[in-house]
Amino acid sequence: MSQVAEIQYYHHGRFRVAGGVLPDAITAYQTFGNPKNPVIVFPTCYGGKLDSQSYMVGEDKVLDPRKYYVVTFALFSNGESSSPSNTPAPYNGPYFPTVTYEDNIRAQHAVLTQKLGVKKVFCVIGFSMGAQQAYYWSVMYPDFLERYIPICGSARTSPHNQCFLEGPKAALSASKDFQDGHYKSTPQHGIRAFGRAYSAWAYSQAWFAKKGYLFDGKYTSLNDFLREDWEGGFLEGWDANDLLTLLNTWQMGDVSRIRNGSYFADCLGSIKARGLIMPCKKDLYFPVSLQDSQNEMKFLNNAKLVIIDSEWGHMAGGGLNVHDDEFIQAEVKKFLEEP
Repeated sequence: MSQVAEIQYYHHGRFRVAGGVLPDAITAYQTFGNPKNPVIVFPTCYGGKLDSQSYMVGEDKVLDPRKYYVVTFALFSNGESSSPSNTPAPYNGPYFPTVTYEDNIRAQHAVLTQKLGVKKVFCVIGFSMGAQQAYYWSVMYPDFLERYIPICGSARTSPHNQCFLEGPKAALSASKDFQDGHYKSTPQHGIRAFGRAYSAWAYSQAWFAKKGYLFDGKYTSLNDFLREDWEGGFLEGWDANDLLTLLNTWQMGDVSRIRNGSYFADCLGSIKARGLIMPCKKDLYFPVSLQDSQNEMKFLNNAKLVIIDSEWGHMAGGGLNVHDDEFIQAEVKKFLEEP
């Protein structure tokens, strides 16, 4: 059974971010369970709202509110926390300042300590951009956090990942109805182009070759899948400026900017928390090899690597198919229950 909880909003007041200031920054969050239980932080990913976290939270899920106090956080620019779409002038729309992961984690820490009275976090777990936040937590607050679990993510956004994101960004920002972010109605041309430019990266080539996009008869063609899942998915509830600002946060991800003089190896080596690193074997965003997970394992002193062997690519980590979801939740459960 999935859990339903009221969305709460924490007002930080005047809050400095990488690109300037937000006069009244807001962090949206939900809580599940008893605050006396071990605290688990579960932040959102790209394209994720707070309700998208339900695939891991519930009495029949690994993040069981009977055992843990689960706090889910909405990233700045996701449309629930402070975003271009919900911030009043003079920081509305295209005038919204640049926000980094560091800004998000500082805000989440403030909610936990100043509003919820949390003294220690047992574990931060996240998928994709949520995984990158888990790395940031372990670097920024080494004595506040005991464990972290990045699923399909990395401690630093690679040049290849940054480049891939330039495609959907250009498709949206160059569209005829985006109007440099000053649109008065939904820029459908731009958002639809954004979704199509983005779509091929989310799954592996093998998944496409086996026509996974038909979803066992849900769709009749690749175009049906693109129209409903990727155009429709972003058109429903997503603002164009929000999409671009949040994408910029992702592109700038690099934990070594926080400490150790941007020396990546030393930064990862200084992490105190225990880590469970879970990349997908065929992820095109955050590959297992090269600059991502296997490379990071060379420097992490207290972490283990468990690879998700799936043709779903990056989307293996988002709870979209039963096989991968069961594997991930079983591994997470073992890690959380280790003494």
